[in-house]
Amino acid sequence: MDNLTFRYSVLQVEGLQVTPESSYPAFILLLMAYIFIMVSNIGMMIQITAEKSLHQPMYVLFCNLTLNDVMGTTALLPYLLRNVLTDPSERYITYVGCVIQAYIMHLNGTVSHTVIIIMAFDRYVAICNPLRYPTIMSNNMVAILSAGAWGVAVVLVGILIGLSVRLSHCRSLIQNPYCDNASIFKLSCENIVINNVYGLTFTVVLFASSASSVALTYFKIAMICFKSKNKATNSKAIKTCSTHLTVYIIMLATGFAAIFLHRFSVFAEIRKTSLLLFNVIPPVLNPIIYGLQAKEIRQRIFNLFRNKVNTN
Repeated sequence: MDNLTFRYSVLQVEGLQVTPESSYPAFILLLMAYIFIMVSNIGMMIQITAEKSLHQPMYVLFCNLTLNDVMGTTALLPYLLRNVLTDPSERYITYVGCVIQAYIMHLNGTVSHTVIIIMAFDRYVAICNPLRYPTIMSNNMVAILSAGAWGVAVVLVGILIGLSVRLSHCRSLIQNPYCDNASIFKLSCENIVINNVYGLTFTVVLFASSASSVALTYFKIAMICFKSKNKATNSKAIKTCSTHLTVYIIMLATGFAAIFLHRFSVFAEIRKTSLLLFNVIPPVLNPIIYGLQAKEIRQRIFNLFRNKVNTN
């Protein structure tokens, strides 16, 4: 086969570096995280879909976030669970499977930011233009914004992965717990300047857009709290903002660290930890932070448990 188009059909994945003694505890922790993420996020989606009173812009946008978490978790955690119990020398994945996994993982990360940008816009309108909120955030507008969040991510990530797929291979080891874009283009000995330039530009624009949107939103909230004399309202707003910001900062920091540390092989284990935190912590916390702090959803859950207790 021509070296310019040579690609390995099967790749070896480095995976998580766990000792035989810690493989089963690691498996149990990952399994518990996977079950919780799937049950909580799917449960939230079902509840919001079934309850007409929850068909509001904020909850519809939250559904996008939960759907994205389910998609990303399904692409990653079952694969990691299998590899944790597999000997490192036998951790293989097909090249096609690797590309699909990389696409889904980057789509997951990108949609997390694009949806958060729209959620920030939703909060901005609700706070700064409360009287015009129903008109601005109509059902059509929410549908357009949601489609835009996914559409932009699909196209941009498609270009990102496409630039790596075009390259030939001179290596067959994925130096990562799972497949991502950087791991794929590192298989090549060709010039990857275009990959680095597009990847870094894409990352900077995405992170800067989401960070500025969140910063603007919470600045507006802070200004309103500063002007308001209602201590109860201010306390509730501060509590909500602080927990939301905590989840966002974790996602932003771990995502940035994982991308940045790909350029430095000496920090391989720190990078792997960052990747794992980025893909596990937000999906675990999102239904708790965004879901349970919403009064309507919290009441529905409490009523559900109360009815079950009374029935028993």
